[in-house]
Amino acid sequence: MSEKTILIVDDEAAIREMIRVGLELAGYDCLEAGNAQDAHGIIVDQRPDLVLLDWMMPVTSGLELLRRLRREELTKNLLVIMLTAKDDEDNRVQGLDVGADDYITKPFSSRELMARIKAVLRRSGGQNDEESIEIKGLKLDPASHRVFANQSPLDMGPTEFKLLKFFMTHQERAYSRGQLLDQVWGTNVYVEERTVDVHIRRLRKALFTDTRDFGQLIQTVRGTGYRFSATGISA
Repeated sequence: MSEKTILIVDDEAAIREMIRVGLELAGYDCLEAGNAQDAHGIIVDQRPDLVLLDWMMPVTSGLELLRRLRREELTKNLLVIMLTAKDDEDNRVQGLDVGADDYITKPFSSRELMARIKAVLRRSGGQNDEESIEIKGLKLDPASHRVFANQSPLDMGPTEFKLLKFFMTHQERAYSRGQLLDQVWGTNVYVEERTVDVHIRRLRKALFTDTRDFGQLIQTVRGTGYRFSATGISA
């Protein structure tokens, strides 16, 4: 048994039941909610390991709930997989940009859903137990999900945090956009490589401070992609 608890959030009871049966057969404990308000209460009270969140729900959408979860200290690191009939790239990018850990379009097979859940849980394993990383005055704390520049906190989105964390733990090597997509977004997420450029620009902007431009640590490697390097940069 996995002993992992998954919250299924969907306004259609038939869909919740279909997903729940498959998850329970795979050894997961399941919780259910038919709307965003009930889901938030369950999340706060019962702290599931992962949430399967439908985008299109009445009153409050799944996307709005995800935004709320990412703003709140208690839930900002909660694993969330979006389930939605919205299958165009702009919607996928929007869901991931808000902070979804993965994005699955309906209809989907039980095998695909299980594979995505296992991949997200595997990628997140042990993250909170990792020690802080500090390079040239830039500090990333995985446990609190915070970044500091010379002890001052920086504001950045969840995707930029994941990207920076990967760079800081894989210094001095050039990575292609495709490699960064696989490592940061996951191999099961299908977005264009230009998405990487968008988030690199946002990350560099977040790393710019009044006293120092930490964005210089992220170098563009012409014809390849990007590299994180502190070589030649003073402390």
